Amino acid sequence: MSTPSRPLLGVLGGSGLYQLEGLPETESIVLNTPFGAPSDAYRRAATPDADLVFLPRHGEGHGILPSEINHRANIHGFVQLGVRYLLSFTAVGSLREEIAPRDVVLPDQYVDRTKQNHTFFGGGVAAHVPFGDPVCPALHALAADLAQQRAPSGIRVHRGGTYVNIEGPAFSTRAESEMYRTLGFDIIGMTSLPEAKLAREAGLCYAAAALVTDYDCWKPAEEVNVQQVVRNVAANAHFARDLLLAVAGELPPQGDCGCAAAMRGAVMTDPASIPDAARRRLAAILPHAVVNAPPE
Repeated sequence: MSTPSRPLLGVLGGSGLYQLEGLPETESIVLNTPFGAPSDAYRRAATPDADLVFLPRHGEGHGILPSEINHRANIHGFVQLGVRYLLSFTAVGSLREEIAPRDVVLPDQYVDRTKQNHTFFGGGVAAHVPFGDPVCPALHALAADLAQQRAPSGIRVHRGGTYVNIEGPAFSTRAESEMYRTLGFDIIGMTSLPEAKLAREAGLCYAAAALVTDYDCWKPAEEVNVQQVVRNVAANAHFARDLLLAVAGELPPQGDCGCAAAMRGAVMTDPASIPDAARRRLAAILPHAVVNAPPE
């Protein structure tokens, strides 16, 4: 599909955010990708300034565990639809007293504690993408600015922070939670880091807005449970909608941030050695690296 003339913002929703509340859908799009099926149909909606494409990462009805999410298909689907900007909403636990439930954190660093390999590459193509700064600086700055401007009374916005991504589906043990606090991490979740890694490989501008639902289990009498998570995400749903609409209206020019060019020079495999199947699989991700036929 060709990229539309209007700005196009991809939106990922998580626990408690399964649709674009208050925005009429103009289209429901079912896709298949070289990496399998995404979590659900993509829902398209229009705003005065941009088009939005929304995907619930856990599927409608929340039937997909964090470790079951096909992140590669989800991100590839956004690429197929022409998305260049991707804003993720994710429920997290707080590892800091000063980051309270119902606050919002715009993380700028990640620590990977999962057991999976989150990459489009392999299968005959070796690539190593730079990931020292894992979110788009321009989209992150815009989302943080707008969040701080629009946060209602009682909701604090924290600009920056380290998100530790655990495997799940169980929440942390108290020993793990205390370890993460000692290591200096700020928030904990199960989904955002794979998205950030794959978005970087795909050349997308990615940023996350983390909706704090609980104090994990480190704080006495505050142990996390599902009911608490859903209740606190629902309380922030209106703010999340306002934030994504504001971001859609002021998307920064793509290019200066470097996200689109992140993979230049990252592929180490000799072009002549790339299998045809890998070229086809990666055609939408790295056309500049895979469209040329190997030399005779």
